Amino acid sequence: MKNNFYIKVFSKINSHNEWDKLKEIIVGTSTGTMATLTWKNKKQPSEELLTKAYDLAQKACPKWFYDEVEEDLNNLSSTLESLGVIVHRPNPFDLTEMYGTPFWKTTSNNIYNTRDLHLVVGNSVIESPSYLESRYYEPTALYPIWYKYFESGFKWIAGPKPMLNYEVKPPYYRSEDDRELTEEDKKHIELTGGRLEKLHKLAEKEIIFEAANTVRMGKDLLYLISSSGNELGAKWLQSVLGDEYKVHTTRDIYRSSHIDSTVMCLKPGLVLLNDTRVNEKSCPNIFKSWDKLYFSDVAPTSEAELKHQKEVRDPIGYELEEMGFQTNLHDMSSPWVGLNFLSVDPQTVIVDERQSGLIKLLESNKFDVVPIRMRHIYTQGGGIHCATLDTVRESKLESYF
Repeated sequence: MKNNFYIKVFSKINSHNEWDKLKEIIVGTSTGTMATLTWKNKKQPSEELLTKAYDLAQKACPKWFYDEVEEDLNNLSSTLESLGVIVHRPNPFDLTEMYGTPFWKTTSNNIYNTRDLHLVVGNSVIESPSYLESRYYEPTALYPIWYKYFESGFKWIAGPKPMLNYEVKPPYYRSEDDRELTEEDKKHIELTGGRLEKLHKLAEKEIIFEAANTVRMGKDLLYLISSSGNELGAKWLQSVLGDEYKVHTTRDIYRSSHIDSTVMCLKPGLVLLNDTRVNEKSCPNIFKSWDKLYFSDVAPTSEAELKHQKEVRDPIGYELEEMGFQTNLHDMSSPWVGLNFLSVDPQTVIVDERQSGLIKLLESNKFDVVPIRMRHIYTQGGGIHCATLDTVRESKLESYF
């Protein structure tokens, strides 16, 4: 990947919402991705065990697969540039290097989902503390970009690093045998060739959240209390934003992770909602006066990704777990990540080309849709919105309620 962000224009950071005219953005990368290896045993792994684990982790991430991921991200970048947007790309460190704290050791995740751990609110960048050990140093891949923006000045805030030395992720159910399948569960199984998402909660011992739990709407932010954002995280976020902003919380619409497969704001007064999870009764009160587009008719998870998951990632994941490592190899995004789009302006949206139903809905509501190919959003844990982070929009701080 060509890292040429040093010669590009860096305006003053300014982004208040999800829809105003986009001027600058960060697009993620798959460069250097390897399956994560997290070790939480007090006894250190032997060199022989580590060597075998690394061999397996690299085998789970074949070059051809990540070449395709990078090709799609490069195409997304070119598409944005053709629409007049300045694109910056992160500079990955060695993601395979194992690091640690007094409580655990791990390798890193990837630098694909740039939005996950970064919240841009006006002229502030807030780095969020993830519940995953493997994401501890992930934000540093964007530091060269932030330091260029820092020449013009912005408020740079980093959440406190959690210790993660306890049961961070208590299970949602006491036992999977106790689980009564919801309609969402049944639809998930249908769209993923039989896979059922395992659910967990988050402990409330530390401030833990990922920025992608939030939707920005000027002076108001909606924060999803979920498996990747706890109540302490919402309380901390409100404390650093101050009285000028209001952080609204919701927990009833979605039991799992990031909010941008469930709630996507298109422009003032119009929101897209995943009707598998949200209905008129459970819709957050903040959208009471807004028009709502209810939609969930996403394309099923691609057969190619399911095949790679079943034949490569899952078997290697089980083998690594038997060796004592935790890994991300069993993780796949829900099929509703297909709702994940990026607004270039209040009239133009970039959408995954496989999502024909969503494209039809948006076009029928007078939006200009730019379809692009994103082949591996499910194994990468995020779609177009996740893999991008808007840093400059032509916007000002307003209230839309």
